[in-house]
Amino acid sequence: MSQSIDEAVCAYVNRRGHVIRVGVGTPQQTQIPPLELPRYGAERLCGIRCISTQTKDQEPSTSTLTTMAVQRLDALVVLSLSGEGFQRRGGGGTGYIQHGYLAHLIPRADPGWTVSEPLSLDAIALQNFLDLTEGLEAEFQREYVAQQVDLDHDRALLIGIMTRDLSKQAFGDRIAEVARLIDTAGGEVVETIHQKRNRLHPQTVVGEGKVQEIALAAQSMGANLVVFDHDLSPAQVRNLETNIGVRVVDRTEVILDIFAQRAQSRAGKLQVELAQLEYLMPRLIGRGRDMSRLGGGIGTRGPGETKLETERRGIQQRISRLQREVNQLQAHRSRLRQQRQKQDVPSIAVVGYTNAGKSTLLNTLTNAEVYTADQLFATLDPTTRRLTVSDPDTHDTVGVVLTDTVGFIHELPPSLMDAFRATLEEVTEADALLHVVDLSHPAWQDQVRAVIHILSSMPIVPGPALVVFNKIDQVSSEALAIAKTTYPEAVFISASDRLGLETLRKRLAQLVNYITAGPLEARINEVHAFEAASAEEQAMG
Repeated sequence: MSQSIDEAVCAYVNRRGHVIRVGVGTPQQTQIPPLELPRYGAERLCGIRCISTQTKDQEPSTSTLTTMAVQRLDALVVLSLSGEGFQRRGGGGTGYIQHGYLAHLIPRADPGWTVSEPLSLDAIALQNFLDLTEGLEAEFQREYVAQQVDLDHDRALLIGIMTRDLSKQAFGDRIAEVARLIDTAGGEVVETIHQKRNRLHPQTVVGEGKVQEIALAAQSMGANLVVFDHDLSPAQVRNLETNIGVRVVDRTEVILDIFAQRAQSRAGKLQVELAQLEYLMPRLIGRGRDMSRLGGGIGTRGPGETKLETERRGIQQRISRLQREVNQLQAHRSRLRQQRQKQDVPSIAVVGYTNAGKSTLLNTLTNAEVYTADQLFATLDPTTRRLTVSDPDTHDTVGVVLTDTVGFIHELPPSLMDAFRATLEEVTEADALLHVVDLSHPAWQDQVRAVIHILSSMPIVPGPALVVFNKIDQVSSEALAIAKTTYPEAVFISASDRLGLETLRKRLAQLVNYITAGPLEARINEVHAFEAASAEEQAMG
C-alpha cells in the first residue's frame, strides 16, 4: 500500500494481533486521539503498537518518538523502504523493505525511550512483543508504585505562562500561589512547566509544540489533571483536553472547587453553587460526548443538541432560582444591619488577602471559635461578633461589631464577585475597615494593592481603614522596618502569639470615636468653610 501511493502508512495493532486502525501519514499525523486511548496510569502502556513505513532511510524523528510517548504505545516499528517505485509518484517500481527500527519507552531515562540499531525484517518479525510489553510494564510498575493515581487525590501538572506584562518576581509569586491553591483543593503538583510568550495562543494558549510537551509530561508523570495559571476559554479547554487526553482546568475552576469544599452555611453553599453554574454555562459544549453538539444546519441536528439544550435550560432555571434566593439573603442581611445601626453600634469589616490571619484575629479578640488553618480560603462564611474596647483618653468603654469576610485574591473571578455580593455588602455597608496584611508573605505589597483594587471596584466605597500587619513574629527586622516606614500609621501584631493586641484595641477605640464623631465634625467644617467664603466675599466688596 505504501509503495502504491508513495506515502508513509501506519497500522495500529492491539495485543491480540488485530489491526484496529490504519492511516496514511507518519505516526504523528495518524496518531490516535488521546481521548480514544485506554487510560491505565503511569505504570501501564496503552496496549497498542504501531507499525509504520517511511520512504527515507533514517532513524525515527524526535516528533515521531514524542508521539509514541504521548500515546504510551507498547512499541513503534519504523520500516525503511527502498526501490524505484519510491523515486517517482505512480512509478510502479518494485520496492522492498531495507531494514527497520524498533523503539519503545523505558523508565528512569531521559528522554524516556530507546531506539534500536537498524534491524532486518526477520529480526523484527521474530520479536515477541508480548514478552517485551510485560517486561516494560513490570519496570514501570516498580518505578511508579509510589505514584499511583488516587481517585480522591489529583496529581496535577501546573502550567505557567509568563507574558511580557509580568516581571520575573511577579510570575514566580503567581505560580507559587496557584500551587498553594491546588494543594488547598486537595491536589498535588507533580511538575511545573513554564513558557514565556508575548501573547497567549488563541486556540491552545501555549502553542502546538508545548501542548505535545505537556501531553508527554502528563503521561510520564502519571498526572490526571492539568492546571493553567491563566483563565481559559471554553474552546481552549476543549482543544487542550483533546490533545492532552486528561482533564484541563484553569485557576478560576480551582478556586471554585475550594469554595465548594469550604462553604459550611446554607448561604455559603447557595452562593458557591450559583458561581459554579454561571462558570459552567458557557462550557457545556464539549463536556463529554453526550453533551456535544452534532451540527448547526439542516440534517445535522440530533440527540446531542437536544441533550445540550435540555441541560442548558435546566441550569438556567436553577441559576434564576438561586439568584432569587441570594437576593432574599441580601435583604435579610440588610435588615440585620439596619437593626445594628438603630442601636448605634458601629460596624467594622475585617478585610484582607486570603490567609492573612483575619479569622485568627477575630478569634483572638472575641473568642469567636471560627475555623482557622494555614490554607487559602480556609473560611468563607461571614462571622459577626461584638467587641468592647476602652477609649484611652476618656477610659469609657464602647461597643463595636466586627465582621470577618471572605479573603481576597489577585484577579478575583467575576462570577465570585457576583455570587458573593451579599457577603461583600458587609464590606460596603461597614462604617470602617480593618485591613489585615500578612507581613510574612514575600509579596505582601502586591497583596495590599490587590485588596485596594478590589475594594475600589465595589459600587460603594467603604469608610476609613486601619491597616494591621499580622505575623510579625515570622519576619525579619529589615522587613518590619520597611513596613513601618511605608505605613507609619499601621498597627503591628501577631494574632496567634497575641502580640500588639493592646495597641490594636486602643487604635480600634480611636477609630470608633472618629466614626461616631465624623458627621458632627463634617457639619462644623461646612460651617467654617461657609464663614470663610462669606468673609472673603465681604473683603472683595
